[in-house]
Amino acid sequence: MTTDTVGKVRWGVLATGGIAATFTADLVDLPDAEVVAVASRSQASAEAFAERFGIARAYGDWAALAADAEVDVVYVATPHSAHRAAAGMLLEAGRGVLCEKPFTLNVREAEELVALARGRGVFLMEAMWMYCNPHVRRLKALVDDGAIGEVRTVQADFGLAGPFPPAHRLRDPAQGGGALLDLGVYPVSFAQLLLGEPSDIAARAVLSDEGVDLQTGALLSWESGALASVHCSIVGGTATVASVTGSHGRIDIPDGFFHPERFVLHRDGRDPEVFTADPADGPRTSYKHQAREVMRALRAGRTESELVPLDGTLAVMRTLDAIRDRVGVRYPGEGAGGGEPVPVATPV
Repeated sequence: MTTDTVGKVRWGVLATGGIAATFTADLVDLPDAEVVAVASRSQASAEAFAERFGIARAYGDWAALAADAEVDVVYVATPHSAHRAAAGMLLEAGRGVLCEKPFTLNVREAEELVALARGRGVFLMEAMWMYCNPHVRRLKALVDDGAIGEVRTVQADFGLAGPFPPAHRLRDPAQGGGALLDLGVYPVSFAQLLLGEPSDIAARAVLSDEGVDLQTGALLSWESGALASVHCSIVGGTATVASVTGSHGRIDIPDGFFHPERFVLHRDGRDPEVFTADPADGPRTSYKHQAREVMRALRAGRTESELVPLDGTLAVMRTLDAIRDRVGVRYPGEGAGGGEPVPVATPV
């Protein structure tokens, strides 16, 4: 890692799909970032992406990007079924990694990546952009400061109307399909941002003929007595709202809880307070905040993010595995140790 406090952070992008293009469009707009290379399994796709964004080097295989010593950190935007292989190759080569959510298919793969990164002293972070969103951070700060007292319940949902055909990646077990990993990771991550890892989990789901979850509901509980109700769906467009209730008040996010434009604080005995996102923070859908967090950590010589810590990522993956175990979703190739019944951690 040769990045200093003055020079630009040199980024690579692995994959050329829609999310890669969205992130790269934000990245090239940051004055302290430089996208220097892109890789795809197709040389033609890599070259087209490079031409679109003015990227100097285009590689038709992942290994060439991993071997590029002039890349500081790589954004991995493959389907999550390939995250373990892609991120692992990059970490082995000493490249820092920002890996899209969900981090991996299961906690076994996540633990392998975290152990690899920590063992080699290489930067690794999950691209849970919600955690880097300034307005979500404001909400968390209010909760942490006791604005609503002790948290009692969290409710959050994320659903898409579909319908998605059986061949779509969201229905494909080989690509880690289903509502939970693609969408449910947001409500689960939101609940754990505020409460940490749950002590018990109950869940039900409706499964497709292919064996992935079309919609899933889970009840997470903590030894403090707090509960979280989370729901995700690829067969119904939900309101994508969230609410956090405490012993002395409540915070409601009326729309798009993972990138909110506003939220409302209700404190007992007071008028509601509306908190609106600062226009200076940019569009609510901006990916710049997580890119800035990566670069801030790299310049500070850190190998993990304080906003998106790896231990938190592992905790979310344990919850997702536990939910999948309870509803009966398992992906191809998951044998002993991967996708097996997951004990729920007891908070200490």
